[in-house]
Amino acid sequence: MNGDSFYDWFCGILPLLDDNSIIVMDNAFYHSVKLDPAPTMAWKKNKIIQWWEDKNVVVDTKMIKLDLIDKVKEIRATENNVIDEKARETNKIVLRLPPYNCELNPIELAWSVVKNHVKQNNTTFKLNDVRQLLIDGVQRVTPEMLANFVKHTIKEEDKMWGIETITDEMLDELIPTSQHVLTITGETSTDSSD
Repeated sequence: MNGDSFYDWFCGILPLLDDNSIIVMDNAFYHSVKLDPAPTMAWKKNKIIQWWEDKNVVVDTKMIKLDLIDKVKEIRATENNVIDEKARETNKIVLRLPPYNCELNPIELAWSVVKNHVKQNNTTFKLNDVRQLLIDGVQRVTPEMLANFVKHTIKEEDKMWGIETITDEMLDELIPTSQHVLTITGETSTDSSD
C-alpha cells in the first residue's frame, strides 16, 4: 500500500458515504500524505531553501540546514493531509485516532480474525494459496462481528476516559490548585560526604 493507491481507493469510497459522514482513520503513513510536505533533514539544503522561497519567505542561504529545519518546525502544525482535504471537499470529516492506540481502531480486531484464519490454514505457503486464505478470512468477518468490534472499541475509549478522570483527580489532590508550578530549591547532590 502506498499513498497513491490509498488515495485512489479513498476517492472511490467517498461517493458511497452520506454527507457529513465521519471517517475514523489511524495514522498509517499512506493515510497521512501531506498536500505540501514539509522538509526534513533528509532533504538537501537547496531543496529546503526552494521550499521556503515557494512560500514567498526569504531565508538566509548561509543558514545551516539544522536552522532551516527548525524554522520549518515552527509552521509544521499547519500542514494538511491530502485525504483530509479530499474528504472535506465532499462534505465528509476525517477523525484521526491518536497514535499508538490500536485498541481504539475496530479494523485491528477485524484484521486479527483475518490473520488468524491465514495462520491456522496456511499449509503450503504459496502466494496464490495465501491470497485465497486472505480473501476467505475477510469473508469470515461478518457485519455482526464488525458491530461488536465497534462496541468493544467504544468500551476501550470509555475506559481511557475513566483513567484520565481518575488521573486528573489524583493530580488535583497532589497539587493544590493555587500551585501549578513545582519549585525545587536547595542542595540536590547525592554525595553523602558533606
